[in-house]
Amino acid sequence: MIATTMTREDVTAMIIQAKKQGGLTWEGIAESIGMSPVWTHSAAMGMNAMPSDKADALVSTLGLAPEASAILQESPTKIWEQTVPTDPCIYRFYEIVGVYGPTLKALIHEKFGDGIMSAIDFDMTVSRVENPKGDRVKVEMSGKYLAYNCW
Repeated sequence: MIATTMTREDVTAMIIQAKKQGGLTWEGIAESIGMSPVWTHSAAMGMNAMPSDKADALVSTLGLAPEASAILQESPTKIWEQTVPTDPCIYRFYEIVGVYGPTLKALIHEKFGDGIMSAIDFDMTVSRVENPKGDRVKVEMSGKYLAYNCW
């Protein structure tokens, strides 16, 4: 194994810089590696490990140093630096969970039983929906249902 002093944070910074310099979009980058834009961004920001073929494809697409591929394949440590996010866009999602979290839980339990929606076996899409009152953000999430097992 080759030792490197490159960190996950270094790779993330290189990805952001390459995206900016190349005038690229997450949609385009995702298409080039054969993944969804949601997953591609999350993995590029260090929240998911990439399979070797996807890491190699991203490194190639963005012209990153070859050693970046191994770092992209590492299992992440998911750490949020704030308890309550202050970025307005992210905060609204936090607010949605605060307001509608109990409702979502109740409806999931009513339809499926006592359990959860997986965030591992999970898909999410973000799209724009035109509306005369102002365009809408449409976020669709789909996660595998996992029943709680009582032993």
